[in-house]
Amino acid sequence: MGLEAALPVDSFLTTQINKVINWSRRSALWPMPFATACCGFELMATATSRYDLARFGAEVFRFSPRQADLLIVAGRISIKMLPVLQRIYLQMTEPKWVISMGACASTGGVFDTYAVVQGIDQFMPVDVYVPGCPPRPETLIEGIMSIQRIIDREGIKDTSERGKGMGLVVQPTVQLGIANGE
Repeated sequence: MGLEAALPVDSFLTTQINKVINWSRRSALWPMPFATACCGFELMATATSRYDLARFGAEVFRFSPRQADLLIVAGRISIKMLPVLQRIYLQMTEPKWVISMGACASTGGVFDTYAVVQGIDQFMPVDVYVPGCPPRPETLIEGIMSIQRIIDREGIKDTSERGKGMGLVVQPTVQLGIANGE
């Protein structure tokens, strides 16, 4: 009994097509930067010629969420910014991935106040955490390579299939009656 009888041709072809699709997806990530404060400068430095993010297929920064599949949240996020960030995340195409860059985006950093979100993973699924305050460009490149390894390992799954995040949504607790003159 040869190898041909043990492995049907259609499953072999499907496996090879999945590998090609995963390779093309991981080699053409389109990041959407959401950068504030000092992490934003390190994110910009990653795209310069010194670090050359283009080597990893992620040089095309998109500022339209409908054209991006990798959200990089860099820096502190305030409660007022969070609904905008969530809207951007929801408008991104599936499959999509999220990198939380820096201590502020991951845990709130040194800003332990009511106005700063204490980790974006409470409000959206995060695939990779990039540590540092601020993290070096090499560390962000390693985070992007981690996303590429996730794509190679898991294939193309949408966010609900990966099952990350707590799924909390920030809702305003107080309605201001500015129009009524209150």
